[in-house]
Amino acid sequence: MSTISQEVVEKKYALYHTRINNALTACFSKQTPQTLYAPARYILEGKGKRIRPFLTLLACEAICGSPDDALDVALAVEILHNFTLIHDDIMDQAELRHGRPTVHKTWNVSAAILTGDMMIAYAYELALQSKGSRQTELVHILNDANITICEGQALDMELEEMPDASMSDYLDMIAKKTGRLISAALEAGGVAGNATDEQLRSLVLFGEKIGQAFQIQDDYLDIMAEAGKSGKMAGGDIINGKKTCLLLRSIELSSGTDRDLLLSIIANKGISAERVGEVKAIYQRCGVLDEIAALINSATEEALSAVDNLPYAEGRDHLKGFANILMKRDF
Repeated sequence: MSTISQEVVEKKYALYHTRINNALTACFSKQTPQTLYAPARYILEGKGKRIRPFLTLLACEAICGSPDDALDVALAVEILHNFTLIHDDIMDQAELRHGRPTVHKTWNVSAAILTGDMMIAYAYELALQSKGSRQTELVHILNDANITICEGQALDMELEEMPDASMSDYLDMIAKKTGRLISAALEAGGVAGNATDEQLRSLVLFGEKIGQAFQIQDDYLDIMAEAGKSGKMAGGDIINGKKTCLLLRSIELSSGTDRDLLLSIIANKGISAERVGEVKAIYQRCGVLDEIAALINSATEEALSAVDNLPYAEGRDHLKGFANILMKRDF
């Protein structure tokens, strides 16, 4: 159990967030071609939480007592993450991200694709210039994460077309699409701090479990968050017919007219906002809300216990404290 208060963790997060943002500002300083580098600066100027590079710095600190050797690879992780956002927005035909027009809407699809491609190479270059002697290992981690994220995105697209998608299918997808970059961020921080294989396994497990809990919590809060708190429409996933863990698992648990209504959401690719309350009532009747809440808690507990063996208490306890903050969010 972390003995560090939420206030202390939030202060460190604010400090590292500023450090990460300042370092990112120095990236992509070239001015030409303007349509290549300006979009990269633009996406990084958005209101990103910088969760992944923060975890990279904390992981390094938990291994060697200082985050300094992990800064370059932390930036690489964040740049890789933002590349995925650019390409995801193209595939989703999204018009806004963090309240601003997406890159492909501000420039065009070709410029957005090319910028994303360049950002991958830039991330690898940052990893190669990291301190220490394990740069090749860092590049391997980023490369594995990149491939796995692409697999996850492909599974996500396939999931939307599967008439009989299951909860298991969903968990496999989020492990690749969301979880791997989080675990890679921690693994890279560990390598930068010269972690042992056992310590790296602990960091990866922490990342996998926190990534799973975080994504499932997003699904849970979509229907359970206080109205208006997130700035999103309550039940937006249901309205849009998104195959979340709640919807897929409730189909497995329900029968009769309840199950028919849930299946109709998938068949019709959504439902009217007026019927969200009916779906929430089904979720309550079939027990999926309690089951998913328990899954979030158990994944979080597994994550917290995974890092008990890390040598430096401050970094270790900040990892645990930050995980607890993420899991206590209510929107």
